[in-house]
Amino acid sequence: MGAVVSCIKSILRTIGNCLMAIVHAIGAACMAVINAIVALFDIIISCLTCGRGGSRRRGMKTRAHHTTRRMRRELRV
Repeated sequence: MGAVVSCIKSILRTIGNCLMAIVHAIGAACMAVINAIVALFDIIISCLTCGRGGSRRRGMKTRAHHTTRRMRRELRV
């Protein structure tokens, strides 16, 4: 009797694991589609703004670079 219960228990566990795998696959597919849509909008916005979406971050880097160059010029003179 214990072997039959164990067998039924294993079958139900396997069915549950299969259903959970299907749910995870559907979730992964939805995430892939959503990520693709977000990337597409990112590309479109970047094209419409001539790639200036992250200009604030780039501007800070160039300022630091210009400061360094200016200091080098002052040291030469």
